Amino acid sequence: MTYISTPESAFEDVPNYEYPHDKVPVTDDGAEMAYVDVEQRGSGHAGDETFLLMHGEPTWGFLYRKLIPTLSEHGRVIVPDFLGLGRSDKYTDPDDYGFDLHYECFETLLFDELDLEDVTLVCQDWGGLIGLALAGHHPERFARLVAMNTGIPDGTQEMSDAWHEFADFVENVDELPIGMLIQNATGTELPEEVVAAYEAPFPTEESKACARSLPFDIPHSPDDEGADTMREAKERLSEWQKPAFVLFSDSDPITRNARDPLRELIPTAKEQPDTWIEGAMHFLQEDSGEEIAEEVVEFVQRT
Repeated sequence: MTYISTPESAFEDVPNYEYPHDKVPVTDDGAEMAYVDVEQRGSGHAGDETFLLMHGEPTWGFLYRKLIPTLSEHGRVIVPDFLGLGRSDKYTDPDDYGFDLHYECFETLLFDELDLEDVTLVCQDWGGLIGLALAGHHPERFARLVAMNTGIPDGTQEMSDAWHEFADFVENVDELPIGMLIQNATGTELPEEVVAAYEAPFPTEESKACARSLPFDIPHSPDDEGADTMREAKERLSEWQKPAFVLFSDSDPITRNARDPLRELIPTAKEQPDTWIEGAMHFLQEDSGEEIAEEVVEFVQRT
């Protein structure tokens, strides 16, 4: 298994994401995951919280830059980059990735290295798959859940037509256009420097191996890798008694069909407002990041 590191110089022109970051080894062969760690900057009414912001594919922590200023007024903010994305190290063969690798890397980073507790999880897309699975298996580490445009696939779910179109494109295109994929899944026109920031972690095609593998690492049948982990997490989340807020956008064709089942599954989710982020697409953090941050703070204040 060969991995590479995107040079730090690639991130020099990334706008509005100049936060302290670090990297720690999370695999036996020394591959490192990167994360941003922002200390609390104010004495917000939500209290001294620990916010864990988990992104999906093919984005990185930069996706949450619009939320960090508001959330850091109320607590510490941790934003990891998936192994293979962002500033994290990248295996160059898509076959080197898998559900278990991502799950175990996050366990190592969040619990063994950072020893996070009383976490308010804010997660979307693949960040939701892994984040909600971690919450189901390690409930003692989490205080609250905010699930956005995501689901808990255990191999029995039906994927949307839009998802199948996306997966087919990723599998067959010769050069994976990261910026185009993100622009097509947002409702707002992204400035050139923002598109460039999403492309910055991927200077070569081999550096995109994780982005190519993630659609196919979702459990698609009950026998797939990760299906047991997700099934057990789903069972435990069906008995979840801590606060949970399901906050989807109203214009995402990829995950919209997962919203109501998720809100029905987690018992406490129905105690929160039946809220949609209007006019936002799959990457709702891009379309409505400031609004989402306020929703998260109000949720923390309510609970």
